[in-house]
Amino acid sequence: MRLLLVEDEPEVLRLLREVLEEAGWAVDEATGVAEALGLLEAFPYDLLILDLALPDGDGLEVLRSVRLRKMPLPVLILTARDAPEARVLGLEQGADDYLVKPFYPQEVVARARALLRRSRGLAENWLRLGRLELDIEGRQAFWQGQEVRLSAREYALLEALALRGEGFCPRDYLVEKVWSGEESVDPRTVDTYIKYLRRKLTLDAIETVRGLGYRFLG
Repeated sequence: MRLLLVEDEPEVLRLLREVLEEAGWAVDEATGVAEALGLLEAFPYDLLILDLALPDGDGLEVLRSVRLRKMPLPVLILTARDAPEARVLGLEQGADDYLVKPFYPQEVVARARALLRRSRGLAENWLRLGRLELDIEGRQAFWQGQEVRLSAREYALLEALALRGEGFCPRDYLVEKVWSGEESVDPRTVDTYIKYLRRKLTLDAIETVRGLGYRFLG
């Protein structure tokens, strides 16, 4: 699998390249619109990870070019633009997924894998972690093989925890993922919803670590 990573921040570029290569993918880099378009013209790719704020233009130019040429290429936008209007515009222009910075590297890997599975024609997008299975497209959760009835908020929180894998999720990160765009969300709201999830799964499914946040144990 060969990926094109379009990003102009050196540290972000280095970090993403490392985790993507560790996941087993070959990674080409571009730091601007013109370079990205040149590489897309020259080489076939399996996935495009695309920043929007580039030094020589808007990453949406790259996205529009990919879609106008009808390239069978899944596109993950990875950007600091977190306004709902920006998300809607990116998806309407043809992006398959949209992730806002700051991000956890392993979440990028998980989303990239999901897009690649989907592009290969798999009917369902499943995440399996210990006793948990998530149907990400259907937004359904299964615990030890049994479906768990979750509210939209509960599902979003569980998915955010599961996509982080064994890493810790600070409350602020979970507020951004689950209550994005809402004003004045008390971080302690996360604690309440963690209690709901523990009741519906098991008490030991989610670990609390003082000063760090929460971790999903599976």
